[in-house]
Amino acid sequence: MCGIVGIAATRSNVDRALLDSATYSLAHRGPDDSGTIVIHDGENEIGLGNRRLAILDLSPLGHQPMEDPKTGNWIVYNGEIFNFRELRHELSKAGFEFRSNSDTEVLLKAYAFWGEQSLTRLRGMFAFALWDASKRHLFIARDPMGVKPLYFGSFGPYFIFASEVRTLLGTGMVPRRVDRAGLSNYITFGSLYDPITLIDRVSSLCPGHYLIWKNGRIQETCYWDLVDSTSTRLDYSAESRQRMEQDLHVEIYDAVQKQMISDVPVGVFLSGGIDSSALVGILSQNGIRPDTFSIVFRESDYNEAAYSQIVAKHFETSHHEICASQGEALELIPEAIASMDLPTIDGVNTYFVSRKTREAGLKVALSGLGGDELFAGYSTFVDVPKMQKFSDFWKYTPGKSALAALFSVLTPENDRNRKLAALLLDQDSLSLPYFLARMLFTPSLRHSLITHISEEDSNRAATELLKNLNRVKKLDEINQISYLESRCYMLNTLLRDSDALSMANGLEVRVPLTDHQLARRAISIPGAWKIKRGEPKHLLVDALKGSLPSEIVHRRKRGFTLPFEHWLKDDLRRDLEKSFRDMADGPLGGVINQEAVWKVWQDFQEGKTSWSRPWSLHVLHQWCTRHAVTV
Repeated sequence: MCGIVGIAATRSNVDRALLDSATYSLAHRGPDDSGTIVIHDGENEIGLGNRRLAILDLSPLGHQPMEDPKTGNWIVYNGEIFNFRELRHELSKAGFEFRSNSDTEVLLKAYAFWGEQSLTRLRGMFAFALWDASKRHLFIARDPMGVKPLYFGSFGPYFIFASEVRTLLGTGMVPRRVDRAGLSNYITFGSLYDPITLIDRVSSLCPGHYLIWKNGRIQETCYWDLVDSTSTRLDYSAESRQRMEQDLHVEIYDAVQKQMISDVPVGVFLSGGIDSSALVGILSQNGIRPDTFSIVFRESDYNEAAYSQIVAKHFETSHHEICASQGEALELIPEAIASMDLPTIDGVNTYFVSRKTREAGLKVALSGLGGDELFAGYSTFVDVPKMQKFSDFWKYTPGKSALAALFSVLTPENDRNRKLAALLLDQDSLSLPYFLARMLFTPSLRHSLITHISEEDSNRAATELLKNLNRVKKLDEINQISYLESRCYMLNTLLRDSDALSMANGLEVRVPLTDHQLARRAISIPGAWKIKRGEPKHLLVDALKGSLPSEIVHRRKRGFTLPFEHWLKDDLRRDLEKSFRDMADGPLGGVINQEAVWKVWQDFQEGKTSWSRPWSLHVLHQWCTRHAVTV
């Protein structure tokens, strides 16, 4: 696990001091080692930098940038290839020799043997850049599910990329200017949606894509998608169901076991929910008794230690409780916002857990992230079909606008009713059940908050989201939601936060339930088979053959959250009100309507909207102010 950066110059030179500085800015991602190289290629120069968090092959032989002496290729790489030993064995049989025990060298040799097709053989989480000496081009790739990020942009004669947007900003090459399409997406969802970022002309490489840079030109290609374009019509027979569920169980066990590979201890985040408990159960059934870690709050009304203790005792793990207080979490909020690579409403929890876990001495942890998306654990799997029926019922009703207006008058003003009214009004291209279910601000509220946004920017903000809708047309309703949750909410909020805010603390978080082979297997199963009354995520539960304690299976779903609802009315109230007062003269003063911001704050005080709405605006202002990003 590492942080990477690169500068490619066309008919120009790479500033070595700048490359070193950019590499150093990623030190939190890789405190164990550092390296840079500048490659000369005729009129071009290519600078590569790496900061290393040593997980596999802790020796100096794992140093990056790494060269393949036979081909002259160079690589910088962030991530883990969990099947690297199998690939190494295959490559050794083909005549390749290895100097290290690192997955970096395996990746370098795999590219030398299979070229671009090597991507289809990798099972892991990764973002890497490889200089192909024979083809004289830069090859950059991101893993299929988007666990590891990579950002890039072209500025004059320079093409630059990095694991973090802040590193790109720090080069001084990138104008600190807001991308209004990105701003629109942030206001809509509380995070930035690939490939758009908040920074103008800086893009995120999409999951399952690779990019080739040559002589100043860029070509991007999709090599994998969650939906298999070659899949045939589903077989709903009992025999098929049994076979598919057995195959799924094999994939789950294989994915979890593979991600334990490491030359340092690997722990498991154990919240006592189904997903993290399933990881522990699967490892236990494979003869592995992992160290488990839980955050335990001193406050009794927020302490869920009993559930994690049940699981730890049941599977006989070596369990560690990290004691903390809400006060400690509150004190870390400014630090957490400062550590956000891009603004997000959902990152403080991750930062706090990662900080406390790293302080406890852990360097690698497994997380149950992904279980809700693939096994229908969210409320969206119930709410979205209901919203679709609501929409279908009123679709051809005359005078829908008048009906929506009447609905707004007669129903209480709250987030749910605003979304139903937006569904009736069909205000823009995102007024669709899934997107409305995940929206912070409905289209009308978004338009009131953001001024001076062009139709072109609005359309650009929605383009990739609408492409996702086209990709899932042949899926059933439940699997459509599963795909959209994976490619929208999970990708752009949960995975991005998990990476940026764990790596801010030098902690590697692995997410085996997002393994791309497992994900494709899960989404190929008929959605109706994933829903079972009275048993949440029953396919995942069934994979453990009834070994999960019933108290865990049937407990009320509750993710790890901090008491923001209370804090915004008490401890954080002054901070938010100061942000809202400062907005008019702040970096976004020319595009954010301060009057509309105060209305959001008032609605929260009156119980008409949730805490996440004003919080999102506070984080946005703080992030843009800290990084001097303006309109």
